[in-house]
Amino acid sequence: MDTNLQRLWRVLALIAALAFATPLWAGTQVSIGDLEPADRSVLAPGASVYVLMNYETDVSVKLWARPYSNGVEVPALTNASPQYTGTGEALGWFALSEAGVVDEIRIKAGGGDPYREWVVTTLPVRLEWSTEGQSIGSQAAWVDELSREQTAQITAQARQRASESGGAMDGLIFAGFLILVGALLIGGIALPLRSALRWRGGWRIAALAPLGLMGFVILRIVVDTAIDPTSHNLWPFEILMFGVAALVIIVVLMIARRILGVR
Repeated sequence: MDTNLQRLWRVLALIAALAFATPLWAGTQVSIGDLEPADRSVLAPGASVYVLMNYETDVSVKLWARPYSNGVEVPALTNASPQYTGTGEALGWFALSEAGVVDEIRIKAGGGDPYREWVVTTLPVRLEWSTEGQSIGSQAAWVDELSREQTAQITAQARQRASESGGAMDGLIFAGFLILVGALLIGGIALPLRSALRWRGGWRIAALAPLGLMGFVILRIVVDTAIDPTSHNLWPFEILMFGVAALVIIVVLMIARRILGVR
């Protein structure tokens, strides 16, 4: 009797779980409309693959394109996603920073309360990243169009969330973050430059190292963004990280000069 009761409770629990999950699974449908570059392409490390996703969803979800090989997700940079509802087109992308092969693209959705992620659809492909591959030059028109729309949606939804959750405080935090990034950018350039102009010999060469570091980071962001607008979505954090590194290097050099009595 106890065994039968346990089985009954398990069946009821399974039915309840399926009833809870059905709206999310059944309410979101996605099909892949296009791929840029085309299947069977050989790409250089860092080159992106763009996926045109046609969606129809009754609930608010985020959508991502994820690369897989032999059933295992491949480490890669992937797109950020706004919240989607209704019907429309969405942009997914991913890029491998090292040589590798992708044999399947899985479109994942995320949403619900409690939050969960699940695979909506898959597409078998053969994409390879190799040092002998080519960087993609021109892109299909839908890539640029959807990229702009996606960026605008993410920005608008971020502003809306900030407004709904005490926008004043969030705005101050965001403004403070931008000020910090700007200060590190200026400091990471100005302080090494000032030191390089005042110091002599090997000390001058050492001061040029953090200056060159900041110059390289800024140049890379500008060039990569001109080629692929989505390549540095987190560029403020890059400035933050390398700006701190540049200041640490120059401060250590200044302390070393003081200890050694160099004028």
